Amino acid sequence: MRLDANDAPVRRRRRSLTVVLAVSFALLGVLIFAPSALANFITPKSGGSPNANQISSLYKIVLYVAAVVFVLVEGALAYSLIRFRAKRSRVAAQIHGNTSLEVSWTVAAAVILVVLTVVTFIKLPSIVNAPNSGQNGLVLSASVTAPTPPNGKKLTVCVQGRQYIWRYVYGNDCLNLAFASKLPYSYQEMYVPADTTIVLAIQSTDVIHSWWVPSLGGLVDAVPGYTTYTWFKASKVGALFHGQCAQLCGRSHAAMTALVKVLSPTDYQVWLQRQKQLIQTANSQVTPLRTFLTATGNL
Repeated sequence: MRLDANDAPVRRRRRSLTVVLAVSFALLGVLIFAPSALANFITPKSGGSPNANQISSLYKIVLYVAAVVFVLVEGALAYSLIRFRAKRSRVAAQIHGNTSLEVSWTVAAAVILVVLTVVTFIKLPSIVNAPNSGQNGLVLSASVTAPTPPNGKKLTVCVQGRQYIWRYVYGNDCLNLAFASKLPYSYQEMYVPADTTIVLAIQSTDVIHSWWVPSLGGLVDAVPGYTTYTWFKASKVGALFHGQCAQLCGRSHAAMTALVKVLSPTDYQVWLQRQKQLIQTANSQVTPLRTFLTATGNL
């Protein structure tokens, strides 16, 4: 069959539509089958803790559904712009709606929202609730403070935000008896045993800060006068996770970084004892100076 000159616009429209659809599906393919080079570029970091993994998987589910909806809507929009663009005729086609189509896309949108809501509530417990420590984790005693794993065994680390550094106190009594029990502490870099449920009790001594190590879970605010909680369970011995205060807290906010170093349970116990000795030695060295300054009225 031969096409006359009047069919040239039809061919051009078809080619334009083909190009638009090809580009749309190519973008969708990049989102779904993104290579490792794009890892964490459009999705949250994960791999450090089960709660971070669940956050990442839930994010990806919502992202892929949104990508499909975006491609369909924008594809329909592009098709309509090309198919019904202005022509030589002065009178445009008058379209007064399609009841079946309007009901269909309203019901489809409602179904998508319901499905996403159900998936979110299915995944939420594994994000919020702390699990038991693994068989290779640190041997712990039970505790009753929240959040608590099913068997009640966890390691508590108190995180104290201050301008512009993080302080970590180790031990389940760190909220109430940190000084009386002479618990060990460190600054900026936290040390934790692998395969162990770590519960963080987060506080601030001055302004609002935000504790966020993306690979180990979601963001938690540190608010003066309040204690907030989160948890993680890192399994990779030797891993070093990077974080950053995510709340603008002053002029040196950018310098308020956080590091989490994962040790084997044995190495963690060795580090803990060494840290206690170092703090005790430093305290013994400063005691004479403190006594002298107090006696001379300079302290």
